[in-house]
Amino acid sequence: MFSEPMFNVPRVVIATVVVLVLVHVLRIWVLTDEQDVLFLLTFAFIPARYGTDVAVSGAFPGGFGADLWTFFSYAFIHADLMHLGLNLAWLVPFGTALARRFGAWRYSVFMLVMAAAGALAHLVTHLGAMEPMIGASAAISGAMAAAMRFVFQERGPLGLLRENAGDAYREPAAPLAVTLRDPRFLLFLAVWLGLNVLFGLGTVSFGEEAGQELAWQAHIGGFFAGLFLFNAFDPVVPRDKLDTEPNT
Repeated sequence: MFSEPMFNVPRVVIATVVVLVLVHVLRIWVLTDEQDVLFLLTFAFIPARYGTDVAVSGAFPGGFGADLWTFFSYAFIHADLMHLGLNLAWLVPFGTALARRFGAWRYSVFMLVMAAAGALAHLVTHLGAMEPMIGASAAISGAMAAAMRFVFQERGPLGLLRENAGDAYREPAAPLAVTLRDPRFLLFLAVWLGLNVLFGLGTVSFGEEAGQELAWQAHIGGFFAGLFLFNAFDPVVPRDKLDTEPNT
């Protein structure tokens, strides 16, 4: 028997899914159109908040608090069921791998930091933009990159179809330099970056009344944040710190 079922999704990931679904249900079934607009203005990430035009930046609800919390809160909002469904389809596998390795608290903080990194990348590339950015894609992109740091290990999670599969998440990760030379990672990176840039050249609907460009810069910001900040969250002892001396 396997010690850990392959599809045993951690509770913290299930909780993430539930929160994202509930926020969407709130917008669709509870809020009026006017309330939904106010909700977006208060919790979506809008670069114009941080512009030099005081008349514009000061017109958004929430004040200074919203200037801070929208770096995170935008990730809980989705445009429609397709937007939500696609993000959940990526969140469950990559979030599961990350939660099993990091634990619930590290996973939660990591995802919030990835959301903020994506928002910062979007802000830098869309200074003064009025269009709101929403969606968990940047945070999930960070989870993808972090997972790439350990899933390709010799005894890593890709070998789940064996006993003691839980040990796969405790294997020390290879150094970043090694990951950056791994052909499997480079192939994944090339395909992922290419798809983001290609889709970013078009537009996606964030509702019936307004369209918005795919925030591919935020995705890339989250991805590279996850890749480089992985070690700051990884609880597994690095290989160079393992006691390799024989016991006497």
